[in-house]
Amino acid sequence: MVSFRRWLLFQAFLLHQGGFLFYAAVVVPIGTDQLGSALLQGLITQRVTWWLNLFGFAWLIVAAWDTRAESDRRSRRWIVWGLRAALAVALVVLHDRMAAFLDLERERVSDRVAFRNRHIAYLWLSTLDWILGMIAARQAIRAWTAHGGSGTVGSTVRGEASPSG
Repeated sequence: MVSFRRWLLFQAFLLHQGGFLFYAAVVVPIGTDQLGSALLQGLITQRVTWWLNLFGFAWLIVAAWDTRAESDRRSRRWIVWGLRAALAVALVVLHDRMAAFLDLERERVSDRVAFRNRHIAYLWLSTLDWILGMIAARQAIRAWTAHGGSGTVGSTVRGEASPSG
């Protein structure tokens, strides 16, 4: 079960963190260029970011399971987890508030200034969540190795690499 839990956490990490990075770095710029409009790209983004937020919540659930299994209640992992959970809720709320300014039928934004302000906040909070996600991943690896790395490839016991995975 330990190996499965860790594998699942790793998969959730890849899905959320990798999805966010790929979407932000590749899909958005190409989509904006191909569609010729940040607004049209934004209409796609509005739908896709719901999925990214859902992936973030899935990762939080698996991370809570792993943190509970690998750490005590005073662990710094819980602090990072709590910050990420708060950010996840904030992102969903901001997403909903931004969507209220989108007129999908007319393909326009009803209040560009209000939308832009919320969008900037959304981007910064998403970036902070991504950074905290990297910290959370590092914390998980440290917790796993602190417990002898059982169930992991390349675990260390008495300073020597384990031959099995």
